[in-house]
Amino acid sequence: MLIGIVGKPSTGKSTFFKAATLAEAEIASYPFTTIRPNSGISFVKVDCVDKNLGRQCNPRTGYCTKGWRFVPVQLLDVAGLVPGAHEGKGMGNQFLDDLRPADVLIHIIDAAGTTNEKGESIPAGSYDPCNDVEFLEVELDMWYLGILKKGWEKFSRTVVQEKKEIQSALANQLSGLHVTAPLVEEAIAKLNLNKEKPIQWTEAELNGLAQELRKRTKPIIIACNKVDVPVAQQNVARLREKFPQYQFLPCSSDSELALKEAAKAGLIEYLPGEKDFTLIHPEKLNERQQKALEFIRVNVLQKFGSSGVQQVLDKAVFDLLGYVAIYPGGVSKLEDSEGRVLPDCFLMPAKSTALDFAYKLHTDLGQNFICAKDVKTKKTVGKDYVLKHRDVIEIVSGR
Repeated sequence: MLIGIVGKPSTGKSTFFKAATLAEAEIASYPFTTIRPNSGISFVKVDCVDKNLGRQCNPRTGYCTKGWRFVPVQLLDVAGLVPGAHEGKGMGNQFLDDLRPADVLIHIIDAAGTTNEKGESIPAGSYDPCNDVEFLEVELDMWYLGILKKGWEKFSRTVVQEKKEIQSALANQLSGLHVTAPLVEEAIAKLNLNKEKPIQWTEAELNGLAQELRKRTKPIIIACNKVDVPVAQQNVARLREKFPQYQFLPCSSDSELALKEAAKAGLIEYLPGEKDFTLIHPEKLNERQQKALEFIRVNVLQKFGSSGVQQVLDKAVFDLLGYVAIYPGGVSKLEDSEGRVLPDCFLMPAKSTALDFAYKLHTDLGQNFICAKDVKTKKTVGKDYVLKHRDVIEIVSGR
């Protein structure tokens, strides 16, 4: 699972990345602070099944606290994109190519309008963040179109001459973007393209195909950063009205980073995604620090229900992609060979089956699959059983 963090410079992308991972990332209020992509591990939050089974889990990766399981995901923070990125402006081609392996994109926008289209600082409310939503769509679509059109005439002629299926040929050519033959088939059908004569597809039809494939392979959720600035709330309402096809989530990366660092220092108790925190050592905080934390409590957590960072990650994985969290376990034994209870939790794509999960655990389990057992209900299920979020599954194989 790879989540790409995108947006123009100075919107708070690297702050979001650092707040989500606590990894070291250079942060500054000027364009192109990030040149090479930052990569780190963050976590999505799952209501843990251990309480349903009456056992405290012991994760091998991630962690579990107060009934919440935090499952690791990989984040990639690429350098800021500017208009014309697909043409190479601002090293855009390099930065776009960094996004190829991403499963989903988090678009960080400056909801307060304090940065212009180049990422330069301007007074709050001076720039319309709606422009950023449209600009990123254009850059991603043109990027896909450029890849699709590269050598198109020769490619399409070869497909016809060698009597290949266009959907399989395109899937092979675009596999680095997670494009599959079924996805191409669905897009061609939706656009009513002639599969037998791809060489006759017009520029407009190729553009439509590029857009459709981009939407299916790089879905976007939008984090409305700097929401603690008053004008940002009005902008979020306008964004939701103008672009109903997207999820816009209020977010304050600065607040999340401050809370995470205070918790790491042992000054507060804070669970990511929650609407409050508890002071542990107020005597160690100076007046400025106490005021800053109280500002976050009142103007971010209480007003919006959280800082937004954890919610963005969770919704990107579970809502937008439709992934489910699945635990391997046994009806009679939840421990692994080292005595850890429910040590693993895997993120599986939507509509994954028990057989898919068996292969995820080990090829031998998939190849020798006999049945699976739902540990919570103790019922036996077949290979076509569609996994549900928070299932605990035991795989029974012939070896």
